[in-house]
Amino acid sequence: MKESAIPDEVRLALMRKLAQNPNLSQRELAAELGISLGKVNYCLKALVKVGWVKAGNFARSSNKVRYAYLLTPKGITEKTMLARQFLEYKQKQHALIKVEIEQLRLEVGTNN
Repeated sequence: MKESAIPDEVRLALMRKLAQNPNLSQRELAAELGISLGKVNYCLKALVKVGWVKAGNFARSSNKVRYAYLLTPKGITEKTMLARQFLEYKQKQHALIKVEIEQLRLEVGTNN
């Protein structure tokens, strides 16, 4: 199980959700990210293994099976790096789409 086996987009989305709310359950994360519960579990285990996320029981929870998933300092650095890479990727995609839109406009003879 390696973090590189997790697509960057999924890893970033998961880390962003955890940064916003470390108390989300795996089931809630799966629903919010639109991925399977098994995939969330796999990803969290990988992120814990490399030291980017720390899992800990809720101190006052009556449900002792529930965990909080906290980004470690190393995880925060990784999340920032992933966000920067993802932004660059999306900006390149945007530029290519703008060129394609202009080409399509020329083909159909519109200027809008």
